[in-house]
Formats: sequence, structure tokens, C-alpha cells
Amino acid sequence: MAMLNNSNTTTPSQIIQIQAQLPQQRLPFTVLNKAQVPNFSNRTIVAGQAARTVFQILFYLYLFLVAVLVIFLIIYGFVSDAHTHHFHPQKWYAPLLVSTASAGIVGFTWQYITARHSTRVVRLAFWLSPLLTFAMGIMFICIGTAVSLAVGVIALVSALIQSLYSCWASPRFEYATKILSVSIAFPPNKTQGLTLYSILIGILYCCFLVAGIGGARAIENRTKLSAFFIFLILLSLGWTMQFLKNAMYVTISRVKYMHFSGGVDMDTRVAFCDTIKHLTGSVSIGSILVPIIVLFRGFARTTSLVGGDTDEFMFSCVSCYMGIASLLVLRGNRWGFVHVGVYNKGFVQASSDTWDMFIRVGLKELIDLDLTGVFCFLSGVGTGAICSLVSGIWSLVMHKSYATEVSIYAFLIGYFMCRLAISWAQACVAAYYVAYAENPQSTHFDSTIPVRLEQLNRSQALQIFRANNFSRG
Repeated sequence: MAMLNNSNTTTPSQIIQIQAQLPQQRLPFTVLNKAQVPNFSNRTIVAGQAARTVFQILFYLYLFLVAVLVIFLIIYGFVSDAHTHHFHPQKWYAPLLVSTASAGIVGFTWQYITARHSTRVVRLAFWLSPLLTFAMGIMFICIGTAVSLAVGVIALVSALIQSLYSCWASPRFEYATKILSVSIAFPPNKTQGLTLYSILIGILYCCFLVAGIGGARAIENRTKLSAFFIFLILLSLGWTMQFLKNAMYVTISRVKYMHFSGGVDMDTRVAFCDTIKHLTGSVSIGSILVPIIVLFRGFARTTSLVGGDTDEFMFSCVSCYMGIASLLVLRGNRWGFVHVGVYNKGFVQASSDTWDMFIRVGLKELIDLDLTGVFCFLSGVGTGAICSLVSGIWSLVMHKSYATEVSIYAFLIGYFMCRLAISWAQACVAAYYVAYAENPQSTHFDSTIPVRLEQLNRSQALQIFRANNFSRG
């Protein structure tokens, strides 16, 4: 199903595209042989290697410092609460720990559904996420505090935006479903086991950080730094969970790339060990850069849609934002993780090479319209909403004053846990795109991408024709 040989059927648009590619020189690192599978071909420049080493050291140092901070807060909070008794750990910890376990269960179940029912899961995520977000917003409003009302309004607005976006993006559901189904048709061996181990590690780490947050809450009457400590712990939650997700991403994308590009089946355990031993620096850099760049690019696109051509000043600002976003995505994008794993490149170099390759073979617009990232994001939002509802309702029954903060923490944990669980599916799609871009004429690919490119070309031609007729009229 996933590997249909359609190389003998060539459409006119494909002939034009192939002819345009002939004068261009292929990248020197696009051909691999089986002897290269166990080891990397090192293509990292000296500056990139130094940055990787520095970030690898910083990441391990950061983990050590976070562990020291959390242990200190746990001990200090326990001793402090023994004298003051203003904090109720049983009523605070119970809903959060249960929601953390729920996040792992829901995340693993969702990735299983993704693997077994890939033809339905995209539409399901786009319609379930707004409903769950809406329910979460109602819960926050029912809590009745000023903070919960603000969070509830944000959740309701977010649910409305998600619903509108789902309607707007619905014409792309068919292609998103097909590219996901083709990419994950033959998942790498031991993928489910690796996913389960990653989720268990994520659950343990989240429980550890939850204990630290509880310790900071217990000492809030003794120091004004408790809010700052909680902020640091939440930042560490984001970076570490992003690292775990991207380590999984690099591992699976490397294995799938080898399969798509040359039919080589690589041991997933070997790839994962290589990622942890050699690529920690690159993964940690990407785990910082990609979320920031995605946020800024989303802001730039939103500004472009809202501002548009309303006036000259707004238009100049939009052009500036989009220009900066284009420059940033060239230096940091999730597609670069594929080259990080396959070619042992630094993250910035891998991102730049991958994006240049997409532009050269004419895949940039298709990549920009890809819904895989949105599907993963909405899956995380939906799981976070479920966990927030679990902890929030529990807290409303047991101790209402804890409901708002506990629900927010549960949402974050649920979101990151689901993103970790389905990272392998997103990695398969990325590997498919990158392998196709490096060798579009390979017989290992079916007609999914060429047919979609032809549809986009026809749509653009029709838009140009209508614009010309409108201007003449």
C-alpha cells in the first residue's frame, strides 16, 4: 500500500518539474550505502561541532541543577509544612499525579489509534480538540476566581479559533490523511516499545517536577521566590519534554529515512543509542529553537492574515515580520532533525540544508500547507484538556482553591505527554518528505506527493486566471 511503483506514469507537470531539476547538482550526501548504516557520516562544520558540544554539556548541567533545585524544594517544603500546615499535600498532589498517569495512558492510546486507524485520526483530532477545549473553558469559568475566569475565556476563544481553522483547513484533510497513512504504513521495529519507555520516563520526570512545584507551594509564606521557582520548573518541563520528543523524532526519522531512501531496515535500538550518545547537543539546540521559531512564525502569519493590505504602515510591518520568519525558519525547522539523525549534522546546518532542498525541488509550498504538525498540536491540546478536566473536577470536589493552578499544570503535562507519544508518527512523515526531496524519481514512493503538487499547480493557475480576468473587468 505504502510503496506503490508509479514511476512509469508521468504527468505533464511532472515532466516539467523533472526537466527543471536536471541541470541542478544533487547534494553530495544524498547517496547512502548499507555500510554506512551503523555509523554516521560526519558532516558538521567545526563551529557547529563546538556549539553541539557546548549545548550537550549545558543540557546535562541543567538536568543536574534542576534535580538539585527540586530535591531542595521537596525537603524544605516538607520541613516547612510540618510547622505551618497551611499547605495540604494530599489534596494538592492527588489530582496532579492522577492526571499525569492519565496523560500517559491517553497519549499511548492515541498513538495506538493513530497507528491502527490513520485514515480517520486526522479528522477526529480536528473535531475533538475544539470540543475538549470548550469543555475545559467551561470548567475554568465554573471555578469562579479571577484567574480561572481569564483562563476560561482564553480557552473558549481558542476553541472557537480551532473550530474555524478546522473548517478552513478541511479541504486539506484528504491529503493529510493520505500522507500520514503512507508514511506510517510500516512503522520501524520496536516503535511501540520505545514509545512506551519514553512515556514512562516522561511520567516519572513529570511526577518528579510536580513534587518540586508542591514543595515551592509549601514555602510560599516563607519566601517570595516560590513563584520564580515554579516558573523555572515549568521551563524545565518544557525543555526536557521537548528534548525527549525530539530524541524520539530523530531516532525514528533516521530509521524511516533509511527505509524510504534505500530499502534498508535499521535497528531502532541502535539508532536510539546513537541519538543519545552523539546527538544530544543538536537535539537540545533544536528543542529550544524550534518552539520559539514556530511561535514567531505563527504570529507573523496571523498578523499577515489580520493586517494584510489595510494600510501602508501595517503592510510594511507584516512584510518585516514575514521576512524575519522566513529567515528564522531557514535556520531552525523540525525537518532538519532528519538530517541531524542521518548525517550527524548540527541542527542549524541541517535545517538550512533541508529547507534549501525543499525550495530547490519545489516542495516549499507543500511543506507550508502540511497539516501533520497541526494534527500533532491539536492532539496535544485535546489530551491536555482531558487531563485538565480530570484534575480540575477532582480539585473542585476536594479543595476548590487548588483547582485553577492544578488544572493548568495538568494541561501542560498532558500536552507534552501526547506530543511525546505521537512524535514517531510525525517523524515518519518528515522522513518521507526529506527522502522524497532528495530523490523524487525513486521507485520507493507512490504518487501521493506528485499528484498533490499537480493539484496545487492547477489551483495556482486558476487563481492567476481569475485575478487577470478580474483586473481586466
